[in-house]
Amino acid sequence: MRHLAVPATVIAGALALTACGGSGSGSGDAKADLSVSSSYMPQPVSDMAAGFLTIANKGGAKDELTSVTSDAAGSVTVHRTVGQSMEEVTSLDVPAHGRLVFRSGGNHLMFENLKRKPKEGEKVTVELHFADSGPIKVEMPVKAATYNPTNGH
Repeated sequence: MRHLAVPATVIAGALALTACGGSGSGSGDAKADLSVSSSYMPQPVSDMAAGFLTIANKGGAKDELTSVTSDAAGSVTVHRTVGQSMEEVTSLDVPAHGRLVFRSGGNHLMFENLKRKPKEGEKVTVELHFADSGPIKVEMPVKAATYNPTNGH
């Protein structure tokens, strides 16, 4: 049985080295690097509104959008659309070297109990909160209720 102990030790050591080397730990590239673009809110027609934006992650690790806050609303919830139905979620992944897109008919933010109805041309401040990264403040422009972005949103 003794002759199996050496190969098992070698294999365990190789696995440990592979895990350490592959994680990017210490190299600084295994963290999220988040930015936000293409944000907007269609002018609301009730005390609720939707919000859309794109979160890009140039970093080597995923992160999660865990909540959104805004002084403009009583609450802001995160929704995803699956098929023809919308569901509230507690978080959405922002993949490493990828994007999380919020667009009409897909993922979106819901502003509920608006404190006032923002008008076209104004901006609504939102703060995005993540599992690992610090919060990001976004000035979301209010667009016409019929606004249809041409940038692929």
